[in-house]
Amino acid sequence: MANEPVSLIFKLYCLSVMTLVAATYTVVLRYTRTIPSAELYFSTTAVCITEVIKLILSLGMLALETTSSSRLKNAIVEHVFYSPKELLKLSVPSIVYAIQNNMAFLALSNLDAAVYQVTYQLKIPCTALCTVLMLYRSLSRLQWFSVFMLCGGVTLVQWKPVEVTKVQVEQNPFLGLCAIAVAVLCSGFAGVYFEKVLKSSDTSLWVRNIQMYLSGIAVTLIGVYMTDGEKVLEKGFFFGYTPWVCFVVFLASVGGLYTSVVVKYTDNIMKGFSAAAAIILSTVASVILFGLQITATFASGAILVCVSIYLYGLPKQDTSKLRQDTDKESKQKLLHV
Repeated sequence: MANEPVSLIFKLYCLSVMTLVAATYTVVLRYTRTIPSAELYFSTTAVCITEVIKLILSLGMLALETTSSSRLKNAIVEHVFYSPKELLKLSVPSIVYAIQNNMAFLALSNLDAAVYQVTYQLKIPCTALCTVLMLYRSLSRLQWFSVFMLCGGVTLVQWKPVEVTKVQVEQNPFLGLCAIAVAVLCSGFAGVYFEKVLKSSDTSLWVRNIQMYLSGIAVTLIGVYMTDGEKVLEKGFFFGYTPWVCFVVFLASVGGLYTSVVVKYTDNIMKGFSAAAAIILSTVASVILFGLQITATFASGAILVCVSIYLYGLPKQDTSKLRQDTDKESKQKLLHV
């Protein structure tokens, strides 16, 4: 199933959805975190509700895949209740993803959406490093060059921070950057770990998601209790929830499911184009909605980031056949000698 071919239309569909979800999520989340603190919702509860919705959606997709209630029941019993080791295995990325999601809320509470979106692309070199170390894959020189180009672009973005916006809330840029650093590390490790688990067996994608989200719900509930327990008991679990906050939760849920689909069916080219397009869209939206003023260094850094993402997504040249032919020629020359 992991190797089944996909059409160009499906790839374009994936590209469009990934771009829209990533750009919209960043801008809307930023908007919901810029309201007065007295009315601000608890980010930990939003992350928890996101995990619950992703679990429900995954159950629905598994029901469609199994086509009958009896098969659905058997799949859940076999892979959930009778597979504690698999649940423990999938609890690792769920814990890491929960940390990542909370760090995203913290970062967007202290940084502009465009700064966050560009800086967060450091997850690409982090993912590249994790891929080399954990999946034993090699990267081409062009891909490593794009990694350093990406770091240069992010440096330009942060060299002269974006100027004053219309949003008047207290922010701590250093805290925001630290939160992004943690989120980047979590994204790289969890993504590669989940890919390794997903592609090392024939277990259904939706079964793997269910296993991961069950652990995720437990982890995020603990996070709610430890971080905002007293406030939640005082004000309520859904305090501060507005239609926009519900929209953020919906986007996060769809984005999480789409991440798993992308890991299984798509390639780096599509992810690169999607990430670059999301940067452009979220920046334009920040200019319109938040009065963001972009400097020349910020624009240059953003362009470098987009180019580096595209270069990183270019397919590597397959040199295995060339090397084999070269080895054969060398052997023939030795035989003739």
